[in-house]
Amino acid sequence: MKKPLLRKKYKELRQQLSNTEIDNFSLAIANQLLTLDIWNKSFYHIFLTIAEQKEIDTDFILNILAGKDKHIVISKSNFEDYSMSHVLLTDSTTIKKNSYNIPEPVDGIEIQSSQLEVVFIPLLAFDKLGHRIGYGKGFYDRFLADCKPETLKIGLSFFEAEVETIEASEDDIKLDYCVTPNQVFQF
Repeated sequence: MKKPLLRKKYKELRQQLSNTEIDNFSLAIANQLLTLDIWNKSFYHIFLTIAEQKEIDTDFILNILAGKDKHIVISKSNFEDYSMSHVLLTDSTTIKKNSYNIPEPVDGIEIQSSQLEVVFIPLLAFDKLGHRIGYGKGFYDRFLADCKPETLKIGLSFFEAEVETIEASEDDIKLDYCVTPNQVFQF
């Protein structure tokens, strides 16, 4: 299936989810993450939830990271060149929604992509080979291309793997894992 059709399909499926389902699925995903052997790292990048897009509530994962005393890194999007800059999340970090309702840091201590060891990735759909579909602007592919090759790339999805292989370009970065409420896929 082509990316635009899959994007539309999964956006519609997400919109059908109730707030209770989103909470329950998000907690289940966080619990699935605890089964992975990824907690010996220091720098973890995570996205902040866009509630209007009915994304996974990453607060559960943020609590795990804080409880394990990890360095938590969040991003700010540049819509002129579709790049992202990264900031260490601290108690003094001010978060503000941009014009796309993306919660972002206003300022903070900048962190380089090369410092990141684990990246949790938002997505709309993925397949059994580790290909994923995001919102279509390529922010994460550009960002992941700047990370070290050994950086773990973990997709988070409310839905199971797409049966058909998702078309991928040479710029698309594959996942190492994708975590759903019911299982962990490793690629």
